[in-house]
Amino acid sequence: MPCILACIPPHLLNWQGYKKMKRADIKRRPLADTALATLEPESKEYRELDSNGLYFRVKPDGNKSWQLRYKKADGKWSWLGIGGYPEISGQLARKKAQELLSDISKGDNPIITKQERKRKELEQNNATFEVLAREWLDTKKESWVQDTMTRNKGALEKHIFPIFGKRLYATIKPIEWMNLLKGIQQEKGIIEQVNRMRSMCRDIYDFAKVTGRMDYNPVEGIQKYLQQGKKQNMLHVAEPELPALLRAINNYPTMDVRIGLQLLAMLFCRPTELRQAKWQEFDLEQGLWNIPAERMKKRREHLVPLPTQATTLLKELQSYETNSEYLFPSRSDKSKPKSDTVFIMALRRMGYEGRQTPHGFRHIASTLLNNRGFDERHIEAELAHVKDGVAGVYNKAQYLDDRKIMLQWYANHLEEIADQSIIQFKKAK
Repeated sequence: MPCILACIPPHLLNWQGYKKMKRADIKRRPLADTALATLEPESKEYRELDSNGLYFRVKPDGNKSWQLRYKKADGKWSWLGIGGYPEISGQLARKKAQELLSDISKGDNPIITKQERKRKELEQNNATFEVLAREWLDTKKESWVQDTMTRNKGALEKHIFPIFGKRLYATIKPIEWMNLLKGIQQEKGIIEQVNRMRSMCRDIYDFAKVTGRMDYNPVEGIQKYLQQGKKQNMLHVAEPELPALLRAINNYPTMDVRIGLQLLAMLFCRPTELRQAKWQEFDLEQGLWNIPAERMKKRREHLVPLPTQATTLLKELQSYETNSEYLFPSRSDKSKPKSDTVFIMALRRMGYEGRQTPHGFRHIASTLLNNRGFDERHIEAELAHVKDGVAGVYNKAQYLDDRKIMLQWYANHLEEIADQSIIQFKKAK
């Protein structure tokens, strides 16, 4: 069926066998639904009167729309677009035209009143930025790990929603977005965080575009005018400082936090992966940790071979009865893992603020193992830097035997240099 007829009501589908109508064949006004649907375009644009100042415009390419002809306050005639057809039906167009003519009779500007009605319509549809953003966040539930969701949602709630949350998203201008984001950068000094928020807001508006709610993106291009931070690796100590750090960790007074930091250093997994780990993921007899796909950044299952030192630490931790499925449960709620700051604060208390982060253990391990000549493929596999495509999904246990040897060497090495550090310290005394 030709698309021009697609919107004809079912009871009219047999009208004249779907013949196109010439404007000379119009029999009555207001225009019948069949006439609206079948009016044939001509070589030039034309308008046909429908009713009391309301015209039906037909363009040579077949596009159809509604226009209202009205007299302005200065006595001159003008046109005001009401909307396209078939999106705006004849019945709805007549209703809108009557509302606008009523506004004109009261001395109101119909352009302004039309905008106000559109604004109210958007409000009635809950078309605020916060509603749109939360709808977009729902689309990320399957692709983001929980920590990413918490961090990004928190950033919007803290910095964006208090300012623009209750605003109609279609009314927020590009200059307002730029001023807000630049202001946060200058006031808070959070350069990269603001750039991430900008990226999220741009994606939120892209979501509105593809769902047919926006025609343009007011955040597009703003990155050119924001301060750009320098990309830096997560803070980590240099290799000569590593023994002292390991010794400080080994002497940390809180048992579960100590074990957590020791495992982070030894397994160089992402802090979130360890902090949210559950006992059911571990096979201590086989020496394997199976991290499920939903907890991995790349949403792919990851197997971690456990060196003997890690198994010993896990058994020690297991003896510490918590009645929780988590290795590191929250003190206030055993059904939840510890907060993402627990390991950060521990390193800070040891005097490593600005020098070492939990994530920085990954950089230490990568550098040290590469310098010792281990296969880069094995290191990258252990870091879960999975390649896209066939190579990435080929085998979830890729290089498992090789990685087991590598991690055991690394655990032995860390143990050795930590012990040496203690001996050297005692000798210095």
